[in-house]
Amino acid sequence: MSSILIRNAMLIATFDDESRIERNADLYIEGQEIKAIGPQLQVKADEIIDASRMIVLPGLINTHHHLFQTLTRNIPRVQNATLFEWLTTLYPIWQELTPEAVYWSALAGMGELLLTGCTTTTDHLYIFPRGTSAELLDETIRAARDIGMRFYPTRGSMCRGKSQGGLPPDDIVQQPDEIIRDSERLIQTYHDSKRFSMCQIALSPCSPFSVDEGVLREIAQLARQHGVRLHTHIAETRDEETYCQQVYGKRPLAFLESVGWLGSDVWLAHAIHLDDGELSQLAQTQTGVAHCPVSNMRLASGVARVPRMLELDVPVGLAIDGSASNDSSDMLGEVRQCLLVHRLSSGVGAMSAEQALRLATRGGARLFGRDDIGSLELGKAGDCILIDLNQIGFAGALHDPLAAVVFCGSSHIVHTAIVNGEIVVRSGRLTGVDEQSIVEKVNSLGGEMVRRATRRTGIDVLKHR
Repeated sequence: MSSILIRNAMLIATFDDESRIERNADLYIEGQEIKAIGPQLQVKADEIIDASRMIVLPGLINTHHHLFQTLTRNIPRVQNATLFEWLTTLYPIWQELTPEAVYWSALAGMGELLLTGCTTTTDHLYIFPRGTSAELLDETIRAARDIGMRFYPTRGSMCRGKSQGGLPPDDIVQQPDEIIRDSERLIQTYHDSKRFSMCQIALSPCSPFSVDEGVLREIAQLARQHGVRLHTHIAETRDEETYCQQVYGKRPLAFLESVGWLGSDVWLAHAIHLDDGELSQLAQTQTGVAHCPVSNMRLASGVARVPRMLELDVPVGLAIDGSASNDSSDMLGEVRQCLLVHRLSSGVGAMSAEQALRLATRGGARLFGRDDIGSLELGKAGDCILIDLNQIGFAGALHDPLAAVVFCGSSHIVHTAIVNGEIVVRSGRLTGVDEQSIVEKVNSLGGEMVRRATRRTGIDVLKHR
């Protein structure tokens, strides 16, 4: 059983219930598990890391992502688009997805996440083009294993295509029986409910404008039968609100309630356009929210009322959202933007650096129903990140080292990332995969997808609208 000793850290922020801080202290990981925290630990280890210039944090947790979108970042035609325009332009490109493209795009997104401090991520894959293997989520799981990341993939789905009043083209939606059958296969094949699990499955119909009521009910029943969690998008834009009123005669959250989609086993992406009563309903049902500040700013969707959610004890975690609506997978950058947007929208006291980091650690663990990650405590998983503060971007900022990693820094690349007791980032570089190969492969695959979509549709997405 391998072991790691992080020696003499400048500061260890545990994010336990007491927000305990250890200064000039050690952290010892044996196998998968944190075994000791404290000054001058008398233990032997296979590897010793000198952390005297570093701050140690729990690994960050990303609660909403679309990894395949790393292939279509920064497309000129949608740089200035709102959500529905953005989706309808990109759907034809995503129709060109292949298993190979899904695998390499997942490696790219996960690599960027690991490098910026995220040790656990989810993924919401909802594009399953006709004529392509339906076993696409399997490729993201393979990528997570290859790169060494703790993973919470969600089996997305769309069954209401354009011909049935939905937003997506018919060529990328599936029949309900296909969705249910593959969801069951993925749970049986990959879901691991044990402590320190590296892969757990959730079920995630895409949105009220791409899935019908019957499928939502059936998926909720299937998830609860197998004890897995549920995830979807909700209340992201006013367009979605209008759609739900016209099609269902209900606001988005009321529609979800009507199909059995509120509860402590559910977490919702965005949840921006909710009134006071709806926020109270989230709190009463303990329905969680994945907060995506950068994507919501990028698409001008709005600002979720996270400070009020926290007052009400709504479970909230931090999230990147898709790499094509962010257009990054920078997890520490997301923490900083979370702090800034809520200060702008709600006042300077609305969000502190520690609160933003807590959303990205304990908040994410709560959404996933995990008590083994999200904090640095004895018996918890050996997931942590080390940030070197001996850099010019932190010069003059050591008065408060914990807040420095949010307020300051000229790069969000961490020095070390450890997942499940294994070093996956060392000296700011990924250890398990070749970064340059990922860059070249994703550039090649993404470029080819755009060329094929342009030939098929006649729309040049590389020109601004």
